[in-house]
Amino acid sequence: MISVIIPTLNEVKYVGNLLSQFTPEIRKKYDLEIIVSDGGSTDGTVELVRNYADLLILHESEGRQTIAEGRNKGAFNSRGEVLFFINADTYIKDIDNFFATITKELKDPNVIALTCKVSIFPLEEKLSDKIFHTFHNYYFATLNYLGVGMGRGECHIIKREKFFEVKGYNENIIAGEDFELFTRLAKVGKIKFLHKLRVYESPRRYRRYGYLKVMVSWFRNCVYIVLFKKSIPEEWEVIR
Repeated sequence: MISVIIPTLNEVKYVGNLLSQFTPEIRKKYDLEIIVSDGGSTDGTVELVRNYADLLILHESEGRQTIAEGRNKGAFNSRGEVLFFINADTYIKDIDNFFATITKELKDPNVIALTCKVSIFPLEEKLSDKIFHTFHNYYFATLNYLGVGMGRGECHIIKREKFFEVKGYNENIIAGEDFELFTRLAKVGKIKFLHKLRVYESPRRYRRYGYLKVMVSWFRNCVYIVLFKKSIPEEWEVIR
């Protein structure tokens, strides 16, 4: 079984597009369970996902839940031998081929995790998006090839045993928890970057701040995590 784990927080605009990809035929063919871990949505997200999710986990504690916490809760309540973490504002290119490929790749006992290319929604893609994501995808692929470990939260596919061996996502990291997990996974097995697979993401953060500001903030935060094991932001800015 593959557990598809989707963290949400006020994602009613996008999450339906992702969830609708998981048709009954696809779920049965690849033995999928769909888990939505919601961080306290107030926009109708919870009501929407009830129609699709096999399991809906609600954050009911005081204080805001980090995305790392949301993902971990989904993993702790999952049943799959493979955990597939994907963001709510994302959708998968050729979902049938996607799951056929990862099922095949994970048969290799040396491979413990997979990730793939990320691009902007085709109808919203600009030249700047193509340039940035082409560079970013090859950069991430190179780091995984070198054994450093790198993966964006838009597509983390991890063997269950190894996810729990490294104790999952670091819940104290507000931003950058995705790549930090992959640096730890790289120490216990092989991570493979699949060039032939792709997921698409919303451009909302890039549109608000521009690529230069986003890249600078990501770089500073990455260095801070490597040096101090925590992120610069104390709270992730929600852009909806």
